[in-house]
Amino acid sequence: MPIAHHDFTLSRTYPYTPEQVFAAFADPEKKKLWFGANEHLSSSFGTFDFRAGGTESAESDHPGGIHTTFDADYVEIVPARRIVFTYRMTLNGAPLSASATSITMELVEGGTLLTHTEHGIYLDGEQGAKSREDGTQQLLELLGSALDKIG
Repeated sequence: MPIAHHDFTLSRTYPYTPEQVFAAFADPEKKKLWFGANEHLSSSFGTFDFRAGGTESAESDHPGGIHTTFDADYVEIVPARRIVFTYRMTLNGAPLSASATSITMELVEGGTLLTHTEHGIYLDGEQGAKSREDGTQQLLELLGSALDKIG
């Protein structure tokens, strides 16, 4: 299967301050409320070193015996403004993708505009690229629900 290169940008406005949105990424307990928070999978979290030069890891078991891993390296973090990282994913132990991602938070009328931009290489082809974009949209929806609970 040929690899796919796919870039996408997703934006959402949340009715919270940039500091509150940033905290949902920076605090491991808050992040667990939305990242890997899906009724159809179980997730476990490993390393969480949220700083430039730090790393993060997580694993998830999906229906049908599918196992994925997420391993991130933080490049730059500007509190309540920007998070830049690279990450790799595996599927049942085999390399799945590699991505460079930026997340920006901007104070706007009505809250915070979060913009997620991802530049990815998907080893499972175009379908994998589409699945990642769809999955990221779901994560941003889960982030909104978590922010509503956190306040």
